[in-house]
Amino acid sequence: MIWLLPLAAFLAAAAATGGVLALLRRRAILDHPNERSSHSVPTPRGAGLAVIPVLALAWVAIGLDFRAGIALALGVALAAFSWADDLKGVPVALRLLVQAAAVIIGVTTLPEGAQVAQGLLPPILDRVLAVLAWLWFVNLFNFMDGIDGISAVEAIGIGAGLTIVAVVSGDRGHMPLYGLALAAATAGFLLWNWPPARIFLGDVGSVGLGYLLGWLLLRLAAAGYWAPALLLPLYYLGDATLTLGRRLIAGERVWQAHRSHFYQQAARRFASHARVSLSIAAVNAALIALAAWSALDAGVTVAALLAGAVLVGGLLWHFSDHGGSLRHAG
Repeated sequence: MIWLLPLAAFLAAAAATGGVLALLRRRAILDHPNERSSHSVPTPRGAGLAVIPVLALAWVAIGLDFRAGIALALGVALAAFSWADDLKGVPVALRLLVQAAAVIIGVTTLPEGAQVAQGLLPPILDRVLAVLAWLWFVNLFNFMDGIDGISAVEAIGIGAGLTIVAVVSGDRGHMPLYGLALAAATAGFLLWNWPPARIFLGDVGSVGLGYLLGWLLLRLAAAGYWAPALLLPLYYLGDATLTLGRRLIAGERVWQAHRSHFYQQAARRFASHARVSLSIAAVNAALIALAAWSALDAGVTVAALLAGAVLVGGLLWHFSDHGGSLRHAG
């Protein structure tokens, strides 16, 4: 019966998102288009008000140990803080400080003695790496939530991939269901967010989901499955990290909103959010297969990582304005 909980999370998130949409419309809590937007009409934002509570209830129903309970409470608290950011805006420094505090506390919930870097670093540096990686993931998940469907597709892919990797690796705990419940709740939201989107996640959703996904990925890495933990979010990692690097080199203010991500370039050129999100979903399906392969056989880890890098690199090139100009020239 417990495996029916993800189905319940899907149905509850779909219904709750509809209710939140009506509330946001009545209160005129809208994301208005500007020069950096990828949408053209004012659209309600704040679907995380539906997704995060449903996900939290699903995890509680699945069962929480002390460590998972702390991580979930921190994720919900960070989502609530981000809702204030959605409504009134919060200074960047304060936002990062609160996120860093949640991540630092959250890292203490990783299993004692387990190391994300697989023993390559001293324990204290391993925890520092975990903090920095988690903090970056929370922010990149927020940065990447810029077109219809994209973050729901990514969360579904990572959540489903976590479930599959946990199952094939013999995990008999709650982790497979945590991932599946997250994927299911996000799929309920996707019914409303698929192009043309009727509602957006808002920071309350993207930051909350980024935090909880980051915790699940770190738990996977700490259990020894570091390659699957890299492969599952590889498209988001690649797009966000390369874009940040380009903007830093160009001397831009990296904390400001922009339209230079690879997926944003593709959305402009293809004039289709659905085409971009479906392309990412297809690559994510391949990344899930590679992650499961590497979890089953450690001997193929390097091959799986190389294949994943080629897949993601190819999609980034396909999305980029440079790739588009070369195809037109040919």
